[in-house]
Amino acid sequence: MAPHLTAGLGLKPAHYEQALHCTDPGLWWEVHPENYLADGGPRLAWLEAIRARHPVALHGVSLSLAADAPPDEAHLARLAALARRIEPAIVSEHLAWSTWRGRYLPDLLPFPRTHAALARVAANIGRTQEVLGRPIAIENPTHYLHFNGHDWAETDFLAELVRRTGCQLLLDVNNVHVSAHNLGTRAEDYLDAFPLHAVAEIHLAGHQADPALGNALLIDSHDAPVADAVWALYRRVIERTGPVPTLIERDDQLPAFDVLRDERAQAHADLEALPCN
Repeated sequence: MAPHLTAGLGLKPAHYEQALHCTDPGLWWEVHPENYLADGGPRLAWLEAIRARHPVALHGVSLSLAADAPPDEAHLARLAALARRIEPAIVSEHLAWSTWRGRYLPDLLPFPRTHAALARVAANIGRTQEVLGRPIAIENPTHYLHFNGHDWAETDFLAELVRRTGCQLLLDVNNVHVSAHNLGTRAEDYLDAFPLHAVAEIHLAGHQADPALGNALLIDSHDAPVADAVWALYRRVIERTGPVPTLIERDDQLPAFDVLRDERAQAHADLEALPCN
């Protein structure tokens, strides 16, 4: 029987010892697989030790699914080998690109949601799922400015990817809040249109105001507690979806482990309080 996943945390080397011995119910851990694509070594040994006690999810950042070429076959092979070794509960990636015409940029970059882009992304998701032998979950992006040339609304684009490929979705609620603020739209409208039936995982994270522009531009920084507005949107979502595995993302300005554990406990309590539990 699959383990009962409620709320999870991103696994950070600074917290390996506490993570290994934490026994909170429903707890799971998420890692970026790019940090573990090795045949051995201490980091992989730690991940295997964590996996022996807890479910683990893989959250990729480098498949570049919206690129002008298929995912790198060598990278896919290493990812598949890690998935066989770890047997993750969920594998996810971003709706973005980082490679183009052979050049690599260390970021998750936007693109116009054209019909051609839809076909390209669907093909790349299909190839990834074929190699992994399982569906992956695609994360909605964060937006910082208006982008012209779209044929599809983002929620419709994601729904069509689900229909064409059988993929799942990762709903990042902080991304929704930050994007709506930056673009002058309503987060609630985006969530009302989102294909919630396909959501396999939810992310919650913190954000900051831009150092130069202040609150005129929010940055998806992952270096702060989850904001109250994001918690409110999250509870609005799970009232409709029921329990969905939920991750607290914190990638910088790491607090003490118990601080993250308390934040994770909020999401766990929200999930356990739903009527279907």
